[in-house]
Amino acid sequence: MTNRPSTEEYFPYHEQYISLVAEGDVTELLAEQLASTTELLSDIPEARANYRYAEGKWTLKEVIGHISDNERVMAYRLLRAARGDKTPLAGYDQDEFMTAASFQDWSLTQIIEDYISVRKSTLTLLRGLTDEAWLRIGVSNGGNVSARAIAYIIAGHELHHLKIIHERYLTK
Repeated sequence: MTNRPSTEEYFPYHEQYISLVAEGDVTELLAEQLASTTELLSDIPEARANYRYAEGKWTLKEVIGHISDNERVMAYRLLRAARGDKTPLAGYDQDEFMTAASFQDWSLTQIIEDYISVRKSTLTLLRGLTDEAWLRIGVSNGGNVSARAIAYIIAGHELHHLKIIHERYLTK
């Protein structure tokens, strides 16, 4: 899918993510992101993975875990929209997810493996969509969203957090 979603296909809130995504086929962009993010994360020493840049902020492990958790949620929403399901899907609280997560008990290698598995699953889903499915609209978190928009949100959400990782976790 090479056409960007129109603003009618998603909440204005998600523009912060969609605007970060470069022009091109979003599936290929997500595949490229898988390679570049995996390379970046694989270069981080385990000792750095528990770093948090301020009190109350997530550790690097938690940020990476959050990227995967969010992608799981969004890919499920994308699947439901792409299959024509109009059943309203609830939002989720990322902080509650993090409170219940155990990323601190995982090695950085395990967290990277999880990220890779989630992204590969998303790519398999996207590569199986018809042109019509990309444009279908689902209902999520109280509003309409297209399968196409969700793919862009997944890519942009990761870009948003990678910027934070570069600026706040890998600079010291």
